[in-house]
Amino acid sequence: MRLTQYFIPTLKEIPADAVIPSHQLMLRAGMIRLLGAGIYSFLPLGYRVLKKVETIIREEMDAIGGMEFHLPALNPKDVWEETGRVEAFGDTMFHLKNRELVLAPTHEEIITSIARSFVRSYRDMPQIWYQIQTKFRNEPRPKSGVIRSRQFTMKDAYSLDNSPEGLDASYDKHVEAYKRIYSRCGLKFFIVGASSGAMGGSGSQEFMVESDAGEDLCAFNMETGYAANIEIASSKIEPVGRLDENPDAEKFATPDARTIDDLIEQFSIPDERCAKSLVYFADGEPYLIFMAGNDQLNEEKLKTALGAIEVRPAHDEELAGITGADSGSIGPINLKSKIKQIADVRIQNANGMVSGANENGFHYKNIDLDRDADISAYHDLRTVLEGEPDPVGGKPLSVKKAIEVGHVFKLGTKYSDSMKALFLDDKGEEHPIIMGSYGIGVERIVACHIEQRHDKDGIMWHPSIAPFQIQITALKYESDVTREHADRFYNELTEAGLEVLFDDREGVSPGFKFKDADLLGMPVNVIVGEKHLKDGNVEIKIRETGERKITPIDDVAAVCKQLVDELGKVEL
Repeated sequence: MRLTQYFIPTLKEIPADAVIPSHQLMLRAGMIRLLGAGIYSFLPLGYRVLKKVETIIREEMDAIGGMEFHLPALNPKDVWEETGRVEAFGDTMFHLKNRELVLAPTHEEIITSIARSFVRSYRDMPQIWYQIQTKFRNEPRPKSGVIRSRQFTMKDAYSLDNSPEGLDASYDKHVEAYKRIYSRCGLKFFIVGASSGAMGGSGSQEFMVESDAGEDLCAFNMETGYAANIEIASSKIEPVGRLDENPDAEKFATPDARTIDDLIEQFSIPDERCAKSLVYFADGEPYLIFMAGNDQLNEEKLKTALGAIEVRPAHDEELAGITGADSGSIGPINLKSKIKQIADVRIQNANGMVSGANENGFHYKNIDLDRDADISAYHDLRTVLEGEPDPVGGKPLSVKKAIEVGHVFKLGTKYSDSMKALFLDDKGEEHPIIMGSYGIGVERIVACHIEQRHDKDGIMWHPSIAPFQIQITALKYESDVTREHADRFYNELTEAGLEVLFDDREGVSPGFKFKDADLLGMPVNVIVGEKHLKDGNVEIKIRETGERKITPIDDVAAVCKQLVDELGKVEL
């Protein structure tokens, strides 16, 4: 493709609203343009990359027996109401004006509705169905370019099985396919255990790319192999435990202590002996929650523990009516009203604790949670911290930001139960279809690729998803000698089956062309200029390393082909 005939509206300056490298470079390289908050147009250069990613995804999904569907993005709301996910998605789901139609944020319900009509026997399974389709989510704060947008492309796949063992096999197939997809797309990734969230199901894993632009936190130790999203990560931190002496609880004045740190500083109380008390509402029902010291409550863990769709902290005006005190003076003794109580496992059965007296300016010490509280259950509710021992080998955890590029779920029968998608086994008995769901963010692969493969000058594409594998930079194309050889190389490289972007602009300085070549980032740049042509040579530059090769004119096609093959190798 000749650059003079191709639409690539590059930008010299970084747009003010673009903060992360992938967003900046996709705009500067003319790949995308903003239409509205969280809504982007993919321009020709960007769309070429998107299609290449989709091709890799299709090849790997087809290789595990996947069959491609194309499901409607416009859905009747009543299908979603069968599973209760209209409420689960809340304002994230787009509703049309008549309120009877919604724009699909995912397609579990639609797949299940098809399955219940046509999958009737255990002999009809296993099945793997997938699509690559536009999705819509009303992100309240779309940011980071195409990483978090309101309209995006997702590959979503669904497995249908007649046994838990079948689900395990389908799940493992997808995990292996995903590893190949990300490797072929030139990504360095890792896999973490994750929360199923609104998707539900018995288990899930996320495919993550480490990045300062990430909105997820992951805890991991590469030596032991432990890795989990912070939403479910755990550690081997020591439990608080019990003290030998166990006197009665005693009320004492704390007029200036409103936080855990105040108690520690003013009364020399060990951090772990403070039972921090929080009031949360889970699906409208209040709970009193106890945590050790400054441990932070993990709201996703709380949702999982309570089986709740939505949790929120109590408002100040609600606290007095429930506990009789303001935040900072709440505890298990003398509550104003009866309320369900739960606690983090770290303080299970602990005594010698300090907590609020449900009276402003007072606390109790010597609290025995077995004796003085009415705790119905202990759960892992805390957020792990950097350096804590991992639960596998006890090695220090690292906590890093990461971007999720894929998520796999063992849904089980969550959707088939609620939507009555049933099959008959070999004895004629009816059972719900056992399902899995597997998603990949297509635009996120592109953005993460750039996050990992860029420098101060621009993008450094891996050949597998580069818009073009080769760029020819013709210096002073208006020169007859340069024009003759540049045109020859363009024809030879194209005939050799390589994808070539040919900078054939006239009257543009070499420096400007070099900057554009580095910005666009094609893996191999053939630089055609009179300096080397007069000696029968051409300069070839590898974008990622900056290495330059002086190559005889007759060898250009062969050398370029070899370089693309070498640079494109991936470990699967």
